[in-house]
Amino acid sequence: MNIAYFLTPKNSVAYLYDDSTFRQGLEKMRRHGYSAIPVIARDGTYKGTVSEGDFLWHLLDAEKTQDAPLSMKDTEKLHVRDILRNNTYPPVRITASMEHLLSNALNQNFIPVVDDLGKFIGIVTRKDILRHLSKSTDFSTAPQLQKIV
Repeated sequence: MNIAYFLTPKNSVAYLYDDSTFRQGLEKMRRHGYSAIPVIARDGTYKGTVSEGDFLWHLLDAEKTQDAPLSMKDTEKLHVRDILRNNTYPPVRITASMEHLLSNALNQNFIPVVDDLGKFIGIVTRKDILRHLSKSTDFSTAPQLQKIV
């Protein structure tokens, strides 16, 4: 099966630019109810994913190194790229195998998808994969799965 079957295209996904401010990032995540969101450069290159935890850890780390906690005004000087950690949501290419997609889905709520140039083209959600698998599996003939369901 092709990954494109599961793809939610970029124009239907909320994402942040890496030059968005810390505050803009938090506001967008809150507005959409996300706990993690893809981050891209202005040229469309996937840069990583930022999570609520990344924002929180940055605030806590800043408090340790400064005399006072960051104010909301201070967060307007920070950019999302300043808090990106090692890529905890590695992307897959649109040509990746289904096995690779499933492997990533075990550890990620969504999998960012990029083209051959590393440009962000959308996401595949774990929910969509599970929905497809549940529709294509006959639970009545799989005794192990019947116990789970």
